[in-house]
Amino acid sequence: REIGFLFGQYKRLANEFAGILTGKGTTWGGSLIRPEATGYGTVYFADQMLKTRDDSIFHKRCLISGSGNVAQYAAENVIRLGGTVLTMSDSSGTVYDKDGIDEEKLAWIIDLKEVRRGRISEYAEHVGCEFRAGERPWAVEGAEVALPCATQNEL
Repeated sequence: REIGFLFGQYKRLANEFAGILTGKGTTWGGSLIRPEATGYGTVYFADQMLKTRDDSIFHKRCLISGSGNVAQYAAENVIRLGGTVLTMSDSSGTVYDKDGIDEEKLAWIIDLKEVRRGRISEYAEHVGCEFRAGERPWAVEGAEVALPCATQNEL
């Protein structure tokens, strides 16, 4: 709603219909793929940058920060493109799943965060992986790709 107000005011002042704000409804130029856009786009961008070096996300071990919308869809896309997701996080800390977070595990995390509103540490308890309280994922060794999906200015 607030994005709609901002967009309406911008349109009135600038007298143009430019796509200058994210999160707009489809009536005002927003995207139907909105929930997936940022997370998918993050991974597609990283994959395209790797391709400039004759490489790709395929078989890469990836660190993802966050466990909200952007991180969930980034993880989904990494898995779909053949990469391995090693970490996800929230404000309480980071889970490190050395075996990788697959589609089934990701579905559990999505339910944890979106339905039960739980902490990422519950995932570590559920699957028996490592939880690093108060830590961000960037110290995990052995990864080739870092995907900041929690907040701005992470790296």
